[in-house]
Amino acid sequence: MSNNWTFDQVPDQHSRTALVTGANTGIGYDTALALAKRGAHVVLACRSRERGADAARRMEAEQPAGSVQFLPLDLGNLASVRMFAKTFLARYERLDLLINNAGVMIPPLSKSEDGFELQIGVNYFGHFALSGLLFDRLTATPGARLVTVSSTASRQGRIDFDNFHGEKPYKAWREYCQSKLANLLFSLELQRRLDREGHALIATAAHPGWTSTDLQRHSGFFGFFSPIFGMATNQGALPILYAATAPEAEAGGYYGPDGFLEMRGYPAPAQIPPRAQDTQTAQRLWETTEKLTGVTFLSETPVPA
Repeated sequence: MSNNWTFDQVPDQHSRTALVTGANTGIGYDTALALAKRGAHVVLACRSRERGADAARRMEAEQPAGSVQFLPLDLGNLASVRMFAKTFLARYERLDLLINNAGVMIPPLSKSEDGFELQIGVNYFGHFALSGLLFDRLTATPGARLVTVSSTASRQGRIDFDNFHGEKPYKAWREYCQSKLANLLFSLELQRRLDREGHALIATAAHPGWTSTDLQRHSGFFGFFSPIFGMATNQGALPILYAATAPEAEAGGYYGPDGFLEMRGYPAPAQIPPRAQDTQTAQRLWETTEKLTGVTFLSETPVPA
């Protein structure tokens, strides 16, 4: 890959349809805007109708070469995920890019509509379900990619199969790290399954390093110092854009900033934590997730209804 990869190297995206979750703010907003500026039609999938519509208006004011549309999506509610997928499939005949970006970070104890601890519910289960429900449209679109956003916090994560519903005393950081490890396990396992089935769809993952966003509003230390030391969101979006569009990005690749501890810099291959490379955990997590969400795809064994 070339040094200091920037927005200027994002390939032309005309005639392509991209879907970015959490596109109303932060790196999601800048990722979506960059794709629209390069000519893509970008669907902004956001929980808040007011913020999603406002984000679409702000992007349109930039007069991008492409276009944008807001559609409501609550990743913490599997019924909403199913409704969103139904609406998207009825409106769009292709899906070139699915960017699983939205997330919550160390909020007060709370649960999703389906009873999951909120962070694993939104950051992982919601995105797994969305990916599965849109899978056939992705595989039917030549050159499609599915990008999942993880975090350096995945290095501290551990999958606890007995704590997806908040069964144990709540530790916000532990649950956040678990959700981001789950995202990375999903992306790597997805590519393995795609390879086995002979699909051309490419799965990649990325993380934004230390980027100053609203995501850190509950995070104390990071929230206080992020405006000082964190990257701007348009810089933090670069690894995601690289994973989504760069011809050099590899199937099953993981990308982040190239600086010290992958906190700052320009896109480069990121370190994959050992736990993210545990194929047995990845397979068990996939099968467990299918049962818990009711969404199945690329299954290796039948999943009971």
